[in-house]
Amino acid sequence: MRNADANSAWAKDRDHVLHPYTDFTTFHAEGSQVIEGASGMYVTDADGHRLLDAIAGLWCVNIGHGRREMAEAISDQVVKMQYYNPFGHSTNVPAAELAHWLASHAPGHLNHVHYTTGGSTANEAAIRIAHYYFAMKGQHRKKKIISRNDAYHGATYVAAELTGIHATKHGFDKVGETFIHHVSAANMYAKPDHMTEAEYCDFLVNEFENRIHQLGPDNCAAFIAEPVMGAGGVLVAPQDYHRRMWEVCRKYDMLYIADEVVTAFGRLGNWFASKEIFDYEPDILVSAKGITSGYIPLGATLISDEVYDVISRPQVEGGVFSMGLTYFGHPVACAAALKNIEIIEAEGLLANSRESGGYLQEAAQALRGSAIVGDVRGHGLMLAVDLVADKATKAGFPVTTGAGHRVFEECVENGVIVRPVGDRIVLSPPIIIDRAQIDTIVSVLGDAIGAVEGEIRP
Repeated sequence: MRNADANSAWAKDRDHVLHPYTDFTTFHAEGSQVIEGASGMYVTDADGHRLLDAIAGLWCVNIGHGRREMAEAISDQVVKMQYYNPFGHSTNVPAAELAHWLASHAPGHLNHVHYTTGGSTANEAAIRIAHYYFAMKGQHRKKKIISRNDAYHGATYVAAELTGIHATKHGFDKVGETFIHHVSAANMYAKPDHMTEAEYCDFLVNEFENRIHQLGPDNCAAFIAEPVMGAGGVLVAPQDYHRRMWEVCRKYDMLYIADEVVTAFGRLGNWFASKEIFDYEPDILVSAKGITSGYIPLGATLISDEVYDVISRPQVEGGVFSMGLTYFGHPVACAAALKNIEIIEAEGLLANSRESGGYLQEAAQALRGSAIVGDVRGHGLMLAVDLVADKATKAGFPVTTGAGHRVFEECVENGVIVRPVGDRIVLSPPIIIDRAQIDTIVSVLGDAIGAVEGEIRP
């Protein structure tokens, strides 16, 4: 039974909060799910239901919920120094220590850090720095950024334009049309049947190079891509795709921006995925989410020595690098990140993520037995299940069917939170997960899909 405080919170939220991605066809009547507690792999809703969090909040709670040592590290830093002006030449110890750690563990020569408050702002910073870099080199025409269809890079103005999930932009102004362009997503499930994986990779790389020529190499500044596409469908590119796209960037003097907001800090079993898994060294790498496991907002845009050497030159005598945020390098957030990293190292969570990720990918293949499951794919602790009306044609359901949301509701009813994105079910559990919990998730999800299949196709 929901308590009075929870009822009050539900009503106040409905009346006053504008949520991300609100569905206004149902929100005013249904309101929001109220979560009152969280510990380890689980959250507890206002009705007292304990739910296994199979999405790690939103791709981010890598070390699990409610860690006392995180609370203590945050509290200690608040008492010691909660904030000081970061502009100009002042810093704090946690920000400096975290920057050193990032530089020591990031791929290649990513030895410099520009802090932000999350993934969207970190991607905004990456684009602004890319433009500034070429301007400082006298290449003022190099402004165009190439992203990918179905990519997700954030919700601030430029980051939303980088995002290639075009349905999210209906009704919003498109400020980036003059300099942001998109090429195809690397979608193995949607590739033409007559193409092999290698041929499909050739097609995507050729398309990218042709787009550069169409826009003009002297106009193209950067390519931005997630190592594994997250919200756009947990899309795993064909073999060698990222390395070859990086090589094209080298050929045309473009920067490669790796959006590792989701993939960094253990989700794929490594601190960073670009070099260790996909064999390329980005010029700029963007991280957030798992950097603090969601305990406090923080983003970090990592910049190569080559880029830094150019942008760190004064434009004029006394000229300054005039960009930054009030909460740049926030000492409490950076202290949380350092403690988060310490926990991941001490508990061997990268290895656990690799082992558990492999087991999840293997166990989830059993879901293919359903008549409404078109594809099951992923990498590490990222998984997507596509629900389809016709396996042969890959045709989806009418929007009014709401198959994905119905599966989500069945899962919640049976104690597991998954994420429906249209008629795709996404999983991204904390990296502390064990095999028994994976078995529970796959079992509950399988039963939910079976129940919905029975309703849709009796």
